[in-house]
Amino acid sequence: VCRYQQYDGANRIVQRVLAGAPKKGLIWHFQGSGKSLLMVFAAQKLRMQPSLRNPTVIIAVDRIDLDAQISATFHAADIPNLVKAETREELAQLLRQDSRKIIITTIFKFGEAEGLLNARANIVVLVDEAHRTQEGELGIRMRAALPNAFFFGLTGTPINKRDRNTFATFGAVEDAHGYMSRYGFDESIRDGATLPLRFEPRLVELHIDKEAIDSAYRELTGGLSDLDREALTRTAARMSVLVKVPERIDRICVDIAAHFLEKVAPNGFNGMVVTYDQESCLLFKERLDQHLPEEMSDVVISVSGKERDDPRYGLYKRDRDAEERLLDRYRDPNDPLQILIVTAKLLTGFDAPILQAMYLDKPLRDHTLLQAICRTNRTYGDKKTCGLIVDYLGVFDDVAKSLEFDEEGFRQVVSNIQKLKDALPPAMQASLAYFLGIDRTLTGYEGLLAAQACLPNNEVRDAFAADYNALSSIWETLSPDPLLIEYEADYRWLSQVYISVQPTSGTGALLWHSLGAKTIELIHQNVHVEAVRDDLDDILLDAELVEALLDTPDPGKKAKEIEFKVAQRLRRHMGNPRFRALSERLESLKERHEQGQLHSIEFLKQLLDLARDLLVAEQETPPTEDEDRGKAALTELFEEVRAPDTPIIVERLVTRIDEIVRLVRFPGWQGTSEGEREVRKALRKTLFDFKLHQDRELFDKAYGYVRQYY
Repeated sequence: VCRYQQYDGANRIVQRVLAGAPKKGLIWHFQGSGKSLLMVFAAQKLRMQPSLRNPTVIIAVDRIDLDAQISATFHAADIPNLVKAETREELAQLLRQDSRKIIITTIFKFGEAEGLLNARANIVVLVDEAHRTQEGELGIRMRAALPNAFFFGLTGTPINKRDRNTFATFGAVEDAHGYMSRYGFDESIRDGATLPLRFEPRLVELHIDKEAIDSAYRELTGGLSDLDREALTRTAARMSVLVKVPERIDRICVDIAAHFLEKVAPNGFNGMVVTYDQESCLLFKERLDQHLPEEMSDVVISVSGKERDDPRYGLYKRDRDAEERLLDRYRDPNDPLQILIVTAKLLTGFDAPILQAMYLDKPLRDHTLLQAICRTNRTYGDKKTCGLIVDYLGVFDDVAKSLEFDEEGFRQVVSNIQKLKDALPPAMQASLAYFLGIDRTLTGYEGLLAAQACLPNNEVRDAFAADYNALSSIWETLSPDPLLIEYEADYRWLSQVYISVQPTSGTGALLWHSLGAKTIELIHQNVHVEAVRDDLDDILLDAELVEALLDTPDPGKKAKEIEFKVAQRLRRHMGNPRFRALSERLESLKERHEQGQLHSIEFLKQLLDLARDLLVAEQETPPTEDEDRGKAALTELFEEVRAPDTPIIVERLVTRIDEIVRLVRFPGWQGTSEGEREVRKALRKTLFDFKLHQDRELFDKAYGYVRQYY
């Protein structure tokens, strides 16, 4: 199902081709918003238009890795009449023989095209990452080979400079602002298509001076006179020496290891280290292995030229299939490979939503910088709230200069982590504002009852959940920053309130989701709320006590107490299908009471009836250990996603999880990063064995049950 920006872009392409003019157009959609699928939709719809008389659609990319990626996207969509031109000769033959299919190829295969290949007008070329190669000779040869074709460029970062201008190449004069469809950064964040980007300067004393960075960048990107190049090469060589000082690399690697283990790995995300050059990749790998397990990182580089004969690079010389297998391992949350070390490869086109943190030690600017950092902005489950760029070189010391685009909006794409720190106090106040006048130092369930009284209905509770989730997102990104210490007590209290008002029936999953790993750790480290006195049995077995409850002058308060105790008891059985109907009954009673359909005394009576039914159900259910309740919860979870007629598979899966978690856990494992890591790894491995590893939400829920019951 297409997102609306894909629907809009694909339809505009088709409408323009059907109209016959203009013969070009620019689709400007932000990085990560789904341009590959947009091409799938456009190509398929073009092929289905009878009036176009069986058109040829060419999907042109500018890198071999993008070629593989776009091919995989089309094959996954099961698009018919698809062919991949593997060589220049094969591409030329397909076009000269008038092939009427969808052809996937790289732009470079047009490099040696000799003049005209096909003059038909119903040829449509969709150029991915259109800003990179179309302004030079390749673009000229392509248009000479297909003089009457339609050319549509798709890009997330158009270039608008004197010597390279994506708008001039693809933009039609008929299109306002030079593009036919625009989907910007703000829109993609708003729609949840991509995540915001945050940068964090680290080890500022190791940053390289800005003049050296600028010179190195210009030298790396070319477009210079011989005189300029000679001067810049000297400056860049000086920088190469500076960035490769062994003590500097060692300090950075110590910091990367600490940052990754504290802020990234606990939530199940991966990292990428971007170094100055190929030699730097090897130096970083050597140092990182001293601080992290060797299998946790690997190097991905192009081994050619002088490196081909250097034995140090032999280990990282891979063919395309071997490299793709390595990248598949990296994308697999069960695999120990969690950090890739690169310098040029994978900075464009590489798609791995599990990647959250980029450790940057290379001079990048403008489009190359934006494309690189956007590797981190893909969504990946509820707990990934942003892409994080850790800057060791000083690239972001001047953000406006680093992202020097004509459009102001591009300069707002990445924000300093300091802005997140500045956002913490108002976010905290927004959540606390629901509880004005409440004594947050009050322990016991009386304190939670007082807090719950400030959330009188579903509308207010959902508003609180939204504000709390915004706060939690900031907290999970910043933790374990020392700044958080002064807010810990309030955040812990808010988290406990959030847990206490979650629907027992499991409804409202978009707002009421599992807490982040760092929030859970904080709550478990220092639980201030005392255990609620569980005296439902005593109350219901004492007829006089029940009568006294019904005669109380404040039935509303007593009803709230009983509701709280029933909800607490039901949460113990959340994984047991027998108690689901009771949970739904409680939610229905609460809603009717909040809407005024039940007055307090009637609400109290029905709560007591529900409590009696709950006790009967418990008495008829054999007593279970925590682990057995965990197995029941996991069984219910996997029953919801299983294929029909496969109960044995669910039973085997739950038994396997139970066995392996019992094997790797130890007393108090929930309070240690090592314990969390081992149990997560065991759970991921088990889900992988049952082909369930790609469902991030399923993993989060299963891990939540394991953490609660084991």
